[in-house]
Formats: sequence, structure tokens, C-alpha cells
Amino acid sequence: MNEPIARLRALRSVELRTVACPESVDFYTEIWGLRTVEQDHDVAWLRGSGAQHHVLQLTAAERNGLGRISFAVSTPADVDAAARRLEQLGIPVLEGPGPVADAGGGYGLRFADIEGRVIELLTGTYAVAELGRHDAVPVGVTHVVLNTVDIDAAVAFYTSVLGMRVSDWSEHQMAFLRCNSDHHSIAFNQAGWTSVNHVAYEMPSVDHFMRGIGRLRHSGITPLWGPGRHGPGDNTFSYFADPAGLVCEYTSGIAQVDEDRWLCRVWRRIPELSDTWGTAGPPSPQTRTHMAGIADPGAFERFPELRERIPGAVEASEIGAGVRVAAGKY
Repeated sequence: MNEPIARLRALRSVELRTVACPESVDFYTEIWGLRTVEQDHDVAWLRGSGAQHHVLQLTAAERNGLGRISFAVSTPADVDAAARRLEQLGIPVLEGPGPVADAGGGYGLRFADIEGRVIELLTGTYAVAELGRHDAVPVGVTHVVLNTVDIDAAVAFYTSVLGMRVSDWSEHQMAFLRCNSDHHSIAFNQAGWTSVNHVAYEMPSVDHFMRGIGRLRHSGITPLWGPGRHGPGDNTFSYFADPAGLVCEYTSGIAQVDEDRWLCRVWRRIPELSDTWGTAGPPSPQTRTHMAGIADPGAFERFPELRERIPGAVEASEIGAGVRVAAGKY
């Protein structure tokens, strides 16, 4: 097995491409609890209550999708080393390594995974003053769930290339991966096409979590699913749809992993484990439709040649068809 390209410290931020950018900016700032840091005519950067410059970037697009996922690493030397290891693995670097011109600054690089998702490694980004945690607003992004046409290949890439660890499985339908002590910062869901399933935002406590749900209800917005508490991860959940139909989640109390003691488990996919509180019931067909999203070729649309250059990449005909690809390339 190859050495991972870098040691990931945390999930930093997520970029979403959205067909309803102005409406989504209003939703995430006026109702969800984030705040605008910077904004242009077709892009906005939004912060939580933590010190991160931004945790969500919304970019106007012709169809919904994932723009990129950003992870924090420690030093510029880590970014440079990651670039060298990507070259050794035959994985093209899309941008960098070098100073980042986007809002938030820093030093980083970008590359695509085997299904065309853009991954960014960043260090030295701008910080902002932390806000008080009295209000029921998110601290930041805590995890992203991704739909994949081959869960084994996706897990192999993110563990071998990015050095993530599998915390738990939900049968062979979902895999939960961590990069620090949080139970998961990325999870994969076996699906018929590649897309973003949902983005989760950390609330400081169960009380903040419930008060946030109450604020949305007062605005006439009810959960797609929740509130409840998951078995894998032990975190609370309440899922909503933003104006573009993308799914966002309030969560709190994610399980913390002791690396020396944690044992990976395979959870049964039964109602009492998907919601240990028993308050939410099963997800509705509407919820599942929102979480399925639409087929998203990601970077493969802008750079078709990547499919030939990334070992184990999903072929164009496989996106949306649910065809499995070979795992174990790394």
C-alpha cells in the first residue's frame, strides 16, 4: 500500500454548485444561521461561528452539484509533498501547489478523485474571530455524504490516497470515514450515480440543535427527515432542503474516536438503528429523492481527459448507470 499523500487535519469547507444561488444565499444566512464573509455576483462565501474564514461556498451553476471539498493540512510542505505523491500515483493535479487566489487565501492544491469530485488540500487560510455560541447557529461543516457508483472503489481511494480511516459500515450500503477524532467527515452511500447526498453542519449542543430546528419551523420550513439520532456516529440529525433542493443537515454530538480503542462495526440497516430515538421514522420517498440528487460528472465534464489519466476512474457511460468499477487500484 502506498503512503497517503497527506495527513488530513479536518474537513474545512464545501463548495456547492446551485441553480438558485441568490435564494440559497438568503436561506443560509437569514434562516440557516451562516453569515456572508464575501460575495460576488455569482458566488458567495459563508462562515459559521467558528474561526474558519468560510465553511460553505455557493456558486451559481446551470445544474446542482458538488464544486469541491476542502481539507485542512498543516504546512505548505505537506501540500508540496502531496503534489509529489499524486504524481507518483499518476493522479493529475488540477491546480497548484501554490498560493490560492480565492477568498480565504492559503496555500494549496486541487485534484479529482475517481468519480470526478474535486478535492482541495489547504493550509494557512485566513481566520476570522469566533462568534459566541449562545445562538442556535452552526459552528461549521462537520461531514459530507457522497453518493457513489462503487462504494468499495471510493473507500479504497479515500483510505489509501487520502489516509482516511473507516469508522463503521452500514451493511454494504454506507461507509463512514474519519480524518480526525470525529466519527466521520466523509461518508459514502452506494447509489445509481455520483452526486452529493447532503452536507451536515455542526450545532454546539442538542439544545442548539433543537432551537435551530425551531427557528426553521417558525420560518415555515419543516424537516425532510428528523429530528432523530443515528446509530452509526451517534449524532443527532434533522435534514432540510435548501431553495435549490440540495439537502442540508443540522447535527450534534458526533461520536469521538479513540484510535487505540475503536473497533469498526457493521451496523444493520433497521429502523431502530437508523434512528435510535425512534422519533423520525423512516425517510420518505421525497427525502430519498432529494438525497439522490442528479448525476454529477464533476471535473470530468470540464476535463474529459481525466477519465483516461486517473487510475480506476469511472467511465462516462458509468455515471448514472450504477456500473461498478474495479477497486484496489491504490
